[in-house]
Amino acid sequence: QVQLVESGGGLVQTGGSLRLSCEASGRTFSNYAMGWFRQAPGKERDVVATIRGSDGTTSYTDSVKGRFTISRDNAKNTVYLQMNSLKPEDTAVYYCAAGLRATDWRILIPRFYDYWGQGTQVTVSS
Repeated sequence: QVQLVESGGGLVQTGGSLRLSCEASGRTFSNYAMGWFRQAPGKERDVVATIRGSDGTTSYTDSVKGRFTISRDNAKNTVYLQMNSLKPEDTAVYYCAAGLRATDWRILIPRFYDYWGQGTQVTVSS
């Protein structure tokens, strides 16, 4: 049983920064792959960034490389998404997710995640 609680979304101007946090319950947090996904209006839910549970390896979708950083603090059962140089195209609802089956290539696929946060709105104004 894992519960995820997100925070940190909001309204920011182009070029600004936000830091999203996702606090997870459960003592097995470190075993889970974690992902940040986003869904813009009329769009599919797409992966933004992931971090392995096994070794902490990260991955990013091309559009956020160099701007976003995913990290985790296993002692605090928390995963973060630092978002810098935000663009209007980043506007979406952002979700964190946790999954034991989200290994290797599966880490990019929503259906392999077992637990999801409630989502937090990120709006970037031009």
